[in-house]
Amino acid sequence: MSTINITNARKDLYNLVEAVNMFHEPTLIVGKRANAVLISESDWSAIQETLFLDAIPGMTKSILEGAKESLDDCISEDKVSW
Repeated sequence: MSTINITNARKDLYNLVEAVNMFHEPTLIVGKRANAVLISESDWSAIQETLFLDAIPGMTKSILEGAKESLDDCISEDKVSW
């Protein structure tokens, strides 16, 4: 994670936003009284989705077990009933 002080972050905010979106690497913004982390919207959405799925009892175990299955043993996506 890269680090930048808040004064320089303010001066270069446009480029910071572009960089966190392009490289998917968060930036720590350090202030005198507090710090913050700048991440891309897509990375934030992925974090939120992971937290949501992890909160469902048994979901993590189910995902890990499913990852071990051969693709040949799976049904095709068009046959899944949503």
